[in-house]
Amino acid sequence: MRVRAHDLSAGGGVLDRVHATARTAVRLYGLPGAEITLINVSENATFRVDDPETGFRAVLRVHRLGYHSTAAIRSELAWLEALREAGVRTPEVLRAPDGSRVLTVPGEPPRECVLFEFLPGTEPPQDRLVEGFERLGATTARMHRHARSWRRPAAFTRFHWDHGAALGRESRWGRWRDGPGMDPEALAVLGRLAEELRGRLRRFGRDAGRYGLIHADLRPANLLVTGDGPPSVIDFDDCGFGWYLYDLAAALSFIEHRPEVPAMVDAWLRGYRTVLDLPAEDEAEVWTFVMFRRLLLVAWIGSHAGVETAAGLGAGYTRGTCELAERYLAGELTRPAR
Repeated sequence: MRVRAHDLSAGGGVLDRVHATARTAVRLYGLPGAEITLINVSENATFRVDDPETGFRAVLRVHRLGYHSTAAIRSELAWLEALREAGVRTPEVLRAPDGSRVLTVPGEPPRECVLFEFLPGTEPPQDRLVEGFERLGATTARMHRHARSWRRPAAFTRFHWDHGAALGRESRWGRWRDGPGMDPEALAVLGRLAEELRGRLRRFGRDAGRYGLIHADLRPANLLVTGDGPPSVIDFDDCGFGWYLYDLAAALSFIEHRPEVPAMVDAWLRGYRTVLDLPAEDEAEVWTFVMFRRLLLVAWIGSHAGVETAAGLGAGYTRGTCELAERYLAGELTRPAR
């Protein structure tokens, strides 16, 4: 499969055109007087929508090109709504006047848009991440429990986050070898890592107790907290089929090197086990998934040059990945099976 370039990183006025798409979208949603403010650009462009006359506020997502089909977006929203009905706090999908969840905005090219309820709350504070990870572990387990029993719609379709899709032939976010700062030494170390991960993941397997429908991006930026309750979960754009432990690894995105990470992992596991069992032999592979995600993010940074987060991390993230890889390959990061 040929990986399509991230068009929102292309420059050439693309973000001006995306803003124009957003302005058209709010009119089509019946909000002609609403103001739009860009929140961020990652896989998609996300805008806050404010109607000064009514006080109405929402979040508009303008999709990048070539990442998801319309059917896949509808499938994402079906799971988000099913989780909401099951008690996991997710934003309501606000339908277009014709009742559709996904709005296609005409243009050259046309783009898919989705309008979401604006949920209260803020990103979990950095000084309380360990405590927050215990609540996140419990919430993640509730999502996994729901995914295992949920009867998916017949037309449900989402992509996979297995080795082939992430680091292999498909390389959805590009090749890790094209990451920033990739000198011969980094290529050698990360090549050894990639081969070790391939073997470990093959041995770990994909049985139903280990692999299923996951959020795939449960990092703090996609959580909202109010008080001490469970977090609200937003941005299901990357949800798909993968290893359940990948949700823990994704929660540690970009901070895998921090000294509090072992305590955060322990907290997540405690919270998870309040809802679902997690075998000790699965726990022993936690760092396999952390490194799998980390190597995938090296590829992501290389293919998302126009995204602020990627530009800020740059070659330093590759160097840090090499340091963690050396420790992982030496067995220093392995969690012993209890």
